[in-house]
This record gives sequence, C-alpha cells and structure tokens, in this order.
Amino acid sequence: MDFEFSQDQVMLRDLAREFLRERCTSAYVRAMMDDPAGYDRAMYRQLGEMSLLGLAIPERFGGSGLGMIEQAIVLEEMGRVAYPGPFVPSVVLAATAIQASGDEAAMARYLPGLASGELTMSFALLEDEIGWGPEVVAMRAVPDGDGFVLSGEKRFVPFGQAVDIIVVVARTGDAPGDISLFAVPRDAAGLTVQPYKMFDLNAKECALRFDNVRVPGDALIGTLNGGADPLDAVVQRAAVAACAEMLGCARTSLEMSVEYAKVRKQFGQPIGSFQAIKHKCAEMLEATENAHSATYYAAWALDADAPDARLAVSVAKSFVNEAARKVCGDAIQVHGGIGFTWEYDLHFYFKRAKYLEPLWGDTAWHRERVLDEVLAGRVAGAAR
Repeated sequence: MDFEFSQDQVMLRDLAREFLRERCTSAYVRAMMDDPAGYDRAMYRQLGEMSLLGLAIPERFGGSGLGMIEQAIVLEEMGRVAYPGPFVPSVVLAATAIQASGDEAAMARYLPGLASGELTMSFALLEDEIGWGPEVVAMRAVPDGDGFVLSGEKRFVPFGQAVDIIVVVARTGDAPGDISLFAVPRDAAGLTVQPYKMFDLNAKECALRFDNVRVPGDALIGTLNGGADPLDAVVQRAAVAACAEMLGCARTSLEMSVEYAKVRKQFGQPIGSFQAIKHKCAEMLEATENAHSATYYAAWALDADAPDARLAVSVAKSFVNEAARKVCGDAIQVHGGIGFTWEYDLHFYFKRAKYLEPLWGDTAWHRERVLDEVLAGRVAGAAR
C-alpha cells in the first residue's frame, strides 16, 4: 500500500504552501486580529483563482471534483501559517451541507460562487446546548405563506459577521431528527449579529439573533425535515478539517522548536544537545507523525466511503485534539520565556490548536463514538 501523496497532490501542497508563505505572513495574521471582517476579500478570491476553494466541489459547478484528502492538504498548509479566513465555513461546512442535501437547484445557485471565491458562506448550528446532532437544535422555522419565518438564536457561528450567506439549521418538526437547512443572507431583515472575542483572535465568531426573519421558499436547502443527513456529513468533514489544521499548527511548532534548539545556547552549547530537550522534540515528532497518519486515513476513508469512516474520523479527532495541544504547548516549553511573549509567533499555533480542539466534537465526545462503534461490532476484531 502506498501512503505517499500522488504527484498531483504534492504539486497542490507546494502551490498552497508557496502562496500562503508569501501572502499569509506574521504581519498579515496580526493585522487580521484587529480587522472586523477578519480576512482580506481580495486575497480570498485569489484562492479561488488558484482553484483551492473548489477542490471538493464537482466540476459541473466550477470545482475540481476532488475530495477530503486534497482539502486536508490545503488545510494543513493553512494551519502552518495560522491562516485567518472563511475557508472552512464556506467550502467545508456550507458546501458540504449543500452537496449532501442533494438539492440540484441549491448546488447550481451557490457552489459556483463558493468555488470562485465570489461568494462566502457559513454554517449556524450551535445554540444554548453544545452538541453536534439534530437533537441540540431548538430554533424554529415556521411555514408562512410561500416562505418560512425563523426565530431564535445561534451561537459561535464562524465568520458569521463577514460572510454573504449563512446556512442555518432550524427545527421544522417535533421528532428529534426533524431539522431543515435554510440559506439566510447576512443582511436579512430581523437578523442581528453580535461578534465574539475569541481565545484565538483570528477565529472570528459571532452570535446571530433571528427576530421573525422571513425567507422565501427557495431558501430551503434540500427537503423539509431532511437536514439530519447533511448535518452528519458536515460534522464528519469538519472534524477532519480541524484535524488537518491542527496538524499544520503542530508541524510549524515542531519546526520552530528544532530550529531554536539548534541556535539557543546555554552553558556554552546548544540546548538541543541536552537530553531533556532532545527527548521532548522526539516526542513532539512522534505525536505529529501519528496525527498525520490518523488525519489522512480519516480523509481517505471519507472519500472512499469506507465502512470504518465514522470510526476513523473519531479516532483521528480524539487523538489529534490532544496531540496538537501537547506539541504546541511543548514548543513553548522548549523556547522558554520567549515562547510566552506576544511578539513571538508560537502563540498563533497554540491558540489555533486549542480553539479547534473542542470544535466538531471534543476528545470525550469522539471517544464515546469510538465506543459506540466497538459495542455495535463495527470494528475489526471487536468482540460481538
């Protein structure tokens, strides 16, 4: 079995790496911390011109027709530079929901713009109860003539303050799985946006309050009460996307630590010659390589619709959550006092990894899913 990237995938990685290293500099990342939108729209459109936004969008809608592996490759490079922008909300969350809905009209309406970068979208799921299934959705969408009226509040909507359209998950029936998806313009009448200040200052999130927001009938994406399966698809791909981005954070943190250990001297010799530093860097490398294997296997499993895809996603997310946090935290320890300073870039990666850790399922949530797979006998070698 060949675990190496294909030639095309290596070219994709190098293209993304070169562009992001040139454009997404430390100065740019710091500038976006104070920018209300949180990203530069012209730069985002360049990602579309380079075909990086439409990787997993079908060719008939302006994309490349590739999959989660290619998205993970780009996201790892974005994690390496702590990229600030609505890549995940637009082309992982919203685009996945639209495609998984099977709604051809919605795909034709939204996917070409998402692929080009002319359109940005987000995905609004969370409310008062934190969870990743239909059961946590309380916000209602009530039929009204030829449209719907949405009332309630959504929390922690990524880049909800800056995108064009938000895919909103709302309850449309009394059964636990009776949820539907609606495309709501950010400037819709009755929609109030309240930005949050996050631990990761480049992770722009907001609360959205819907006060009788009316949308037309064609705002419904997919079928009425048919939002559960698209939501599940979003959770699977978003979890792997978070793993890929955390992996990139870990890689940069490791590289910075090794380089620092070579040049920082104490007692007349590089600190990298000390056993404690050697062992810490070795452990960081081991964790990073294991995170790489788990992330890309999960991405492959989703693309291949493998029987163990759900298990692979939860194994990856539960492992990478802890591995990335530890690697990024250990990098600060290797650097000593300078690692804690605002002027040094390590905090970009630690904060991004910590921000992503609970998103789309924290470690405990995904370990519960692994247990469910084991008890259901869907794991090779598991007791039945």
